[in-house]
Amino acid sequence: MGADRKVFRVIGMMSGTSADGVDAALIDTDGHYVIKPGQGHYRPYSAAERSVIKAAYTHARTLGANEPWPDAVIKAAQVITQAHIEVVQDLLGRAGLAPNDIDFLGFHGQTVAHDPARRFTLQVGLPDLLARATGIDVVHDFRSADVAAGGQGAPLVPLYHAALVADLELPVAILNLGGVGNVTFIQPQDQILAFDTGPGNALMDDWVYRWTGAACDQAGRLAAAGTVDRAILAQMMDHAYFRISPPKSLDRDNFSPLPVHKLSLVDGAATLSAFTAASVGAARDHLPVPPRHWLVTGGGRHNPTLMAMLAEHLGVPVAPVEAHGLRGDLMEAEAFGYLAVRSYLGLPLSLPGTTGVPQPQTGGRLVLSQGYSQG
Repeated sequence: MGADRKVFRVIGMMSGTSADGVDAALIDTDGHYVIKPGQGHYRPYSAAERSVIKAAYTHARTLGANEPWPDAVIKAAQVITQAHIEVVQDLLGRAGLAPNDIDFLGFHGQTVAHDPARRFTLQVGLPDLLARATGIDVVHDFRSADVAAGGQGAPLVPLYHAALVADLELPVAILNLGGVGNVTFIQPQDQILAFDTGPGNALMDDWVYRWTGAACDQAGRLAAAGTVDRAILAQMMDHAYFRISPPKSLDRDNFSPLPVHKLSLVDGAATLSAFTAASVGAARDHLPVPPRHWLVTGGGRHNPTLMAMLAEHLGVPVAPVEAHGLRGDLMEAEAFGYLAVRSYLGLPLSLPGTTGVPQPQTGGRLVLSQGYSQG
């Protein structure tokens, strides 16, 4: 570890594709190593806020680069930014810190469209407003440079994953089950392969919300009460994406829930859970060697039904990241704090093995709290 490297104190923030809320985490880092993880905070979106954000997905699908945002996207950006302002202020209060104690906010925003084939990705939020309201400089727009350079723009967390598991016996697979699933496969000598595996929680969450208005299948109880429709599962697994070699990435809406619409609530929940698990099993076949550990982060690790299905499809024990002393609820938020520092230092945020970008690619944009912005 370089003793002469400057250590930054940052707050990383992540609003996942399921639009359930905002995670925030303090982290001290030099952009190479995690020096010290700090306090975290979660602020859920209200039902009304989730409705506004989900409306933006539909209106953002047909947007192109540099096109003006429609009103639905602007409204979502305002809702998202206000929630982040509140998270920062609450976290500072809980930690007993002032704005000038923080070097940067790592502001991912909310992904409402992601289509790397068109070299387009859109994470909405208002970084200038966030910087002014909090009095803290903001690093944002982490994905666009990678996509513009020919990369998939996702996943971006693998470099942080590698920093976290440097002391574990390799190879290790870290599976993140957020709205979309993604895996980071880490081998000795810092060899990293990462890609989106398929659906994470988004299809399941949308299914449960459609039937009940609840945000998710709490503890996987609905799926546990249902029966997997094997014919529908086979139909959903016959998707071209699973045959594409990585690196590769997805949008949350690349998979249709229509095949399960004839099923009951519980059978649909079971079948969609099995779809997520089976897609991870398909992803394993793209890895060069079997991982020694499968560590699961993201909201999916709280679902015991899904975790059992994963173990069945992978044929090995599957453990939450907490089993190795890591913080699954805060990992993605921590990662965007880490990436904010790497962006500021001009270090790579993505690699050919993580997004398919032709060469290591930095990215991100800095907005100063005094109003001056630089790309």
